[in-house]
Amino acid sequence: MRGVYTNVVEIRQKIFTEVARMAYEGGDYSRIIDLPYKIIPGEVATYRESVFLERAIVEERLRLAIGLPLRKMTEHAPVSQGIEESAIAEKYYDPPLVNIIKFACHACPDNEVRVTDACQGCLAHPCKEVCPKDAISIVDGRSVVDQEKCIKCGKCMKNCPYSAIIQMQRPCAKACGVDAIGTDEFGRADIDYDKCVSCGMCLVNCPFGAIADKSQIFQVIHAIKSDEPVYVALAPAFVGQWGKELPAEKVKEAFRQLGFADVMEVAVGADLCTIEEARDFIEEVPKKQPFMGTSCCPAWSVMAKKLYPEYAHCISMALTPMVLTGRLLKREHPGCKVVFVGPCASKKLEASRRTIRSDVDFVLTFEEVMGMFEAKGVDFEAITQSEKLADASGDGRGFAVTGGVASAVVNCIHEMDPDREVKVQSAEGLRACREMLDLAKKGQYDGYLLEGMACPGGCVGGAGTLKSPTASKGQVKLSMKKAGSQSVFSSDYKEYLEMLEEKNQ
Repeated sequence: MRGVYTNVVEIRQKIFTEVARMAYEGGDYSRIIDLPYKIIPGEVATYRESVFLERAIVEERLRLAIGLPLRKMTEHAPVSQGIEESAIAEKYYDPPLVNIIKFACHACPDNEVRVTDACQGCLAHPCKEVCPKDAISIVDGRSVVDQEKCIKCGKCMKNCPYSAIIQMQRPCAKACGVDAIGTDEFGRADIDYDKCVSCGMCLVNCPFGAIADKSQIFQVIHAIKSDEPVYVALAPAFVGQWGKELPAEKVKEAFRQLGFADVMEVAVGADLCTIEEARDFIEEVPKKQPFMGTSCCPAWSVMAKKLYPEYAHCISMALTPMVLTGRLLKREHPGCKVVFVGPCASKKLEASRRTIRSDVDFVLTFEEVMGMFEAKGVDFEAITQSEKLADASGDGRGFAVTGGVASAVVNCIHEMDPDREVKVQSAEGLRACREMLDLAKKGQYDGYLLEGMACPGGCVGGAGTLKSPTASKGQVKLSMKKAGSQSVFSSDYKEYLEMLEEKNQ
């Protein structure tokens, strides 16, 4: 469903817009009680069986968009509970980041093999013949699956001449690459937070909009309204996210109209990260460790360290582009606040770590920022001011797509050591990343640079994007070509390299 404008997407964007508008306007925030009626007007339900249920779900999504926890279903509490305490310029995410609104969950069938109406009741009934557990019987000429006997081997599906047998999987569980989605006692989806890495794939794949992550829109706008300047660290995947009416050269002015002081490309931090990871690979592989995994995707990094602790030291310790850009902005503008704007849900978790909080104050997704643009009525077409973003390299901008990080690091290694051979393996999606690490455990990738990306297509497929990963990838590739230089060693990085040297001392 990525890149498809659905009812779920429409409601989500309305919520971000209304929360942003309320924060900009200020005043009595108890008026949040009126917003569900604005977002879901009238007396007749549009999306579900009851308009009251629709509004109740919107109430919980509004709370999450403000950074507040879900209310307990067993206790009465006003929707505005805790909102005044959240109307501040500093607030970190309270766990859990990703939440399931239980009464919005459809309790989808989880991993069941079912016979559809396409079954023709054929004479051969090969599905019954190949079933190793006698789980299929013929009732009134049609095939029926006994769920208690079925082992989901798939033989019946492969042998049905009409493709009439399907395996139904809960969409959120299917999308979760770390198997963190289970079932509660009522058949609804449930998250195992010990496994969850906050990649956000469950929330963008739930067709009922029952899963949502918390936002910092409310706090960012309060920071903008304070006396401290707020700077944007803009992820490389931003290209084209807000439509053709907002090309890269108009982005700075558009963000200034939101109240931000200025914008810096995170691709500059990606250049620094490239140099550091190239150095690490040359020094560590294979002398001290069998392979090296890239560091920039926090969901991949956390997953690798959780599920493969014996190889945690093989994941690069280089600071991510987000953190490096945040440090750079705070070095250039002492006392400022930094908001990372990108495609990623797990970056919210990364920024909440105690070691990162001093570098990056807030994280917003492209989708959340679109809510701010809507709330402020920013007219992209009316912006005439044209301004270049940065002098980041094409390789740095390529961090947004699968293969881009590894390519940048390899190019950098070859400039440092032209004779060094570097083997690379990339994976996108956490399930594929796990398969890659399983093979690495067996020694198949000794001496390799492993690039892991949690989302389809890389960062362009993150949970907070507005466009399809395929379309975004093409936009990023074009942005890479337009860069003033392709190599990190040709870009204007020299003054920033001192920051790396200070860190390494």
